[in-house]
Amino acid sequence: MFWPACPKGKPLSLQSIDPVHTVRLLGPPTKFEASKLKVVLLEDPINRYASILPRTYILSHCDLTANLTLAVSNVIKLEQLRGWYEKDDVVAEWKKVKNEMCLHVHCFVSGPNSFLDLAAEFRYHIFSKEMPLVLKAIQCGDSVLFHDNPELLDSTVRVYFHSSSKKYNRMECWGPLKDAMEGKRADQLQGLINRDRPPEKWRSPMSIFQALFAFLL
Repeated sequence: MFWPACPKGKPLSLQSIDPVHTVRLLGPPTKFEASKLKVVLLEDPINRYASILPRTYILSHCDLTANLTLAVSNVIKLEQLRGWYEKDDVVAEWKKVKNEMCLHVHCFVSGPNSFLDLAAEFRYHIFSKEMPLVLKAIQCGDSVLFHDNPELLDSTVRVYFHSSSKKYNRMECWGPLKDAMEGKRADQLQGLINRDRPPEKWRSPMSIFQALFAFLL
C-alpha cells in the first residue's frame, strides 16, 4: 500500500495518516468490465427467476487478476458467509420495506481485534469508493431479473457497514440503484446521522443475512 509522505522533520505515525487522502492516492474507482465478471447461479435454473424474493448475492474478487465472481442464490449458506469476514466479499439481498423494494448491501469493515480504528477507516473508504462497481456487477450479473423487472433500477440502495467501531458501524442510503451505480449518492448526510448508533434495521426482524451474521459472532 502506498503511504503519503510526511513533512520533513516529522516522523510518520498512524495518527498523521489521512485514510481518505491515501485511498484517493490508490487511484480512481475501478471501472466495471463485464468481461471480468463470472456469474454462478446456485439455484435450479428453472426457478431462478420465479420471484425477486428471496434473492441474495455474494460478490468476490481476485486481487491478482481483478476478476469478479457473483454468486446468485435464494439463501446465503453459512460456509459462504465465513469467507465474507475473512476476505473482502460483499453480500447483498433484496428486501421489501414498507411495500417498496430495497437492495441491502453488507460490507465487513472490522471485527473485535482489527488493526485499531485506522484499518476500519481505510476499509470503509475503499468499500465506499468501489460501491458503484459492486452495484454494476449485480445489475449485469442478474441482467435477466432486471430485464423482467426494470422498476428495480429505481429501488433504494442501503449500504450497511459492519464494524466493532461505533464510528463505522453504520448504514448509508445511496438513493436509487440507477444513480448509486454511477456514484451519485442521494443522501450525503445519512452516514453522519447513523455513525454513533447501530443501524435502525438491527432493531427490526432480522434478515437472512443478519441472522447468519449474529450466529457467527
